[in-house]
Amino acid sequence: MSSELKTLVIVAFLCLIVWNLGAGLYYMMVDKGRTNRTVKSLSWRIGLSVGLIILVVIGIATGFIQPHGVGR
Repeated sequence: MSSELKTLVIVAFLCLIVWNLGAGLYYMMVDKGRTNRTVKSLSWRIGLSVGLIILVVIGIATGFIQPHGVGR
């Protein structure tokens, strides 16, 4: 897998996470607690965040991603 594709996948995950965070804020302000769209949006954000962390850990464990060693 090329370096650009790895970066693109991570940036796409981060964009989706920020999008769902913004959607949760929007739904919270517009719906005023009458619907559960805020909960769904923030649940997606949590799921995407956990998925990204798991993906990075698996990538490091399998050698697809190599940490650069800052702080060593």
